[in-house]
Parts: sequence; structure tokens; C-alpha cells
Amino acid sequence: MKRTPVKLMTTMATILLTGSLLAACGGTEKPQGNPAAGGAAEVKKPSYTFRLAETHPPDYPTTLGDKKFADLVKERSGGRIKIDVFPSAQLGEEKAVVEQVQLGAIEFTRVSTGILSSFNKDYGVFSLPYIFDSEAHMWKFLQGESGEKLLDSLQASKMKGLTYYEPGSRNFYTKKPVTKLEDLKGLKIRVIQNQVNIDIMKALGASATPMAYGEVFSAIQTGVIDGAENNYPSYYSSKHYEVAKNFLVDEHQRVPEVLLISKTVWDKLSDEDKKLIKQAALDSVQYQRDEWKKYEKESEDKVKAAGAVITKVQDLKPWQEAVKPVIDKYRPEYKEVLDAIDKSKK
Repeated sequence: MKRTPVKLMTTMATILLTGSLLAACGGTEKPQGNPAAGGAAEVKKPSYTFRLAETHPPDYPTTLGDKKFADLVKERSGGRIKIDVFPSAQLGEEKAVVEQVQLGAIEFTRVSTGILSSFNKDYGVFSLPYIFDSEAHMWKFLQGESGEKLLDSLQASKMKGLTYYEPGSRNFYTKKPVTKLEDLKGLKIRVIQNQVNIDIMKALGASATPMAYGEVFSAIQTGVIDGAENNYPSYYSSKHYEVAKNFLVDEHQRVPEVLLISKTVWDKLSDEDKKLIKQAALDSVQYQRDEWKKYEKESEDKVKAAGAVITKVQDLKPWQEAVKPVIDKYRPEYKEVLDAIDKSKK
């Protein structure tokens, strides 16, 4: 029987071993070689179908921002990564959804930073009054190094912040006219159940009344409370303008929205897919902001047409002075973030 030379057997074994290793390796990089010419075949990149939970209705600006983000991810991944947006709280209310995101049961969500303060205390800073001079000031902070650092800090809570969305400003609306600080004195104003908001109302001379959002309309209508505070779109969509026709623009709070992904899911993605998803999130922001401006203007026009009286505070200094003790009370807790916000004014 003819024996195979030892050198030839060794060469064949090396070829077989190398082929086995190449077949076992997955990845997202395209190997060198032309399959038609007998080279290595392209390794197929993983495909995903994710869910994004949203509490607002389909036509709301944050939902539209979510959809823009999902479209960009799908387009840039060649359809390999699909993100289905579920509006109108189909997957649950914000706090419950965030808990599911932490577990990796829901991959993405858009939430208010007001909710995130329950998971990361630094996000409570956005509840403080008049910390931003304007929308431009807020975005300068959010899109700067400190804003990005705040997003990254969510990883300690098993989430990864991707970007911020426009929240609008919160303003007062009441049954009787309020045109100056003194007019708020003694009025019962509905607030979110949050100690900072309670302190703000007290500092402004009003009586804070924590209450579920769904109860506000009837509470104003029956006189249980004298008014509430929120942004133009919420004032319109809730129909609160029907029972509280006086809207005072003082912009006492700007509470940003955050688009985030489960850290469990994020850690399983390739570096290429992480970069793609992060960039798509950033690139969806301007679209969301533009949609917010349109929606806000439409809401303002509609409540005016329905008889709402809009008054803008011309001099905010008395209001800012009144709440200074609130800022001083919470400054030690939020010192680093507040210092960064103050610095971004320059």
C-alpha cells in the first residue's frame, strides 16, 4: 500500500484546521476574498427586531422622533435592524417600561427625565425652576460634554442614554387671570408628586396640590384646584383650556425627554451596530425638534381660537428671586450638574 508522505499529511491537517476555525468565527466584518473566484464568502451580519415603548399617541412629536430614529436605523442597516415603535402606552406606562428596559425585556424607550430621577438622582436637577434661560441654553448644555456624561451615567442603572428630545417649557394655566407673581398667592395648583415641585409652588406663594393627571380637568371644573402647569401641547390635548382659559407663559421648567436602550441589549451589539444606532439617535433629534415646534404652534393657535387668554411674563426677575431658596436648598445635591448648566450659559 502506498503511504502518504508525512509532510503532505501535515499540510492537509493544517488546511482542515484553518477552515474549521474560519467557519466557527462569527462577526460583522467582511472577510477578504472574492467568492466568485474561490475566495472566502461574506459572513452574514446578525439581524434584529427590537421594540420601542412610547407613552404618547402616534402623532405626538416624541413618537414621531422615535419613528424617525427607527427609520434611520432600518435604512442604514439595510433592513437588518428593525425597531417597532409602540405608541399610546401599549407596552405600559413610563416607570414600568423603564423597569422592563433594565431587564432587557423591552429594548428601547423614550421617557421623561422626570421619571429617570427615580433611577438616577442626577436627573432630578431638571425639576428645578428657571435653571435654563432659554431653549437654546438648554440644548447647549444637553449637546455638550456634561449632557453626554449624564446620558452615560445611566449605564449604572442598566440603561444606555442615546440622546435627548425636545420637551417644551412648562407654564401655568388657571381659572382666573394670573398676570403677575402676586396673583398666584393662595391658588391651589396641581403638581406632579415631587418634593421639588411642592417647594416651587410654596416659594411662589401658591398651594401645591399633587394629583393624578387624569383628574385635573374635573378638579379645575369643580373648583377643587384653581389651575395646573404644563406645556402648550398638553394644555391643548388634555382640553384643560376649556376649564382654565388663562395661560401664563413663564417657562419655569424644561424637563428633557430621553431616548434610551437597555444596557443588556447594548452590550450584545457589535461596535459597528452601536455606532450606527447612536448616530441614528443623534440624527433624529433635529426632526423631533422641528415637529415639536410645529405641534406647539398649532396647539397655541387652537387654544387661542377656543378663547384662551395667553399672557407672557415680561420680567422674570421677581419669579427667579422668589424661587432662589429652592435652588439653594437643592444645590448641594446637584452641584456638579448645576455648575455645568450655569457654565453653559456663557
